[in-house]
Amino acid sequence: MSSPDDQLQRLRRSIDNVDAVLIHTLAERFKLTQAVGELKAEHGMPPSDPSREATQIARLRRLAEDAELDPEFAQKFITFVIAEVIHHHERIAGAE
Repeated sequence: MSSPDDQLQRLRRSIDNVDAVLIHTLAERFKLTQAVGELKAEHGMPPSDPSREATQIARLRRLAEDAELDPEFAQKFITFVIAEVIHHHERIAGAE
C-alpha cells in the first residue's frame, strides 16, 4: 500500500495529464473555429449564430449530465468559449 503522499502525487500527475489534454483540445477547437471565422468573413456571414450557440449549450448540458458533471458549470464554460470564438470571428470580419 502506498503512502498518502505517494497517492497524492499520483493523483496530481493524472490531473496534470488531463490538464494537458484540455489545453491541446482547446487549441484544436480554436484552430477549427478560426477556419469557421475565415469562411464566415469571406462570405459575409455574421460572426455569431445564436441558434447554433443555443443548440450547442443544450447539447453540452446533456453531455455534462451524462458525465456526472455539473451542467451549470459546463454551460458557464462553453458560454465563455463561445464568447471568445465570437470575438475572434468579429476580429477576422473586421480585417476582411
